Amino acid sequence: QVQLVESGGGLVQAGGSLRLSCAASGRTFNRYAMAWFRQAPGKERDFVASISWSGSSTYYADSVKGRFTISRDNAKNTVYLQMNSLKPEDTAIYYCAAPGTSTVIKDYNYWGQGTQVTVSS
Repeated sequence: QVQLVESGGGLVQAGGSLRLSCAASGRTFNRYAMAWFRQAPGKERDFVASISWSGSSTYYADSVKGRFTISRDNAKNTVYLQMNSLKPEDTAIYYCAAPGTSTVIKDYNYWGQGTQVTVSS
């Protein structure tokens, strides 16, 4: 069993930055690829970024490429999402998920509770 807890969300002005964290429990964390998704009000949950178990491979949605960076620290059982140049359309609840790098929601077994990110214009 894996438990995921996100943190780091908040209110930020457009152009600002936030760093989200996802702390995972479980001794097999460093064997899991991980991902971030987000869900805006009234919209479906969408893939944002993923990272391999080693951290050597990353993948991003086109909408965040060049602005967001996913990383991980296996010693701390934590995955991060550094978000720069934030836009109002980035406003959403952000979720981390495991295991895998798929862009498809149903492929993931474990989800965090989410953290709210609000970007004001």
